[in-house]
Amino acid sequence: MTQEPLALSRTARTRLRREEIVTTAARTFADRGYAHVGMRDIADAVGIRGASLYHHFAAKEEILYAVCLTVTREPCEENLPLLDAAGTPARRTAMLVRAHLRHLYRRRVEHLVGLHEMASLSPEHRAEIDGHRRYYQRRVRDVITAGMRSGEFTVPDAQLAAFGVLDMLNGFSGWFRDDRGLSLDDVVEGYVELVVGRMLGARGAVD
Repeated sequence: MTQEPLALSRTARTRLRREEIVTTAARTFADRGYAHVGMRDIADAVGIRGASLYHHFAAKEEILYAVCLTVTREPCEENLPLLDAAGTPARRTAMLVRAHLRHLYRRRVEHLVGLHEMASLSPEHRAEIDGHRRYYQRRVRDVITAGMRSGEFTVPDAQLAAFGVLDMLNGFSGWFRDDRGLSLDDVVEGYVELVVGRMLGARGAVD
């Protein structure tokens, strides 16, 4: 009876340490470039011994892979369930836009590292990352298709619209800063209007 809570506590500590390593490594990669960072540099940035780092990740590429998963698999798990919620396609798309931008806000550094360092992944890891991205794109295309069928969206091509929407949303991580005098909430709602109301042509307010 006394061992199970301790085991759960160790699991939680391991998960939190891995998250800390991934977040810190992403910042280090962003600052110095993936090719110029070694495992010792990451361990020093986290504040742990090199042997402790190897306990969590066997190689630097595995850490980059984990960074890329935070902006590919993670949004699939966290954001896409919104597309299965009740409501019209326009409403579900609006919820996805909000979740997508807030996730990018939280994972901005990881997203930029993934964009710039993708070529350093192994072929197997890159294929998996690409698979998560394609699945996300497909789900966005499907909800746009549903909106076209219901008459809510006026775009002529769902696939092209999905690419355009995601390109616009992902560009957010390249320019948004807290010190630019813009409220995150205002920007998010502005994007909802631009994407759902303007790009997709939804009529009326989207809650």
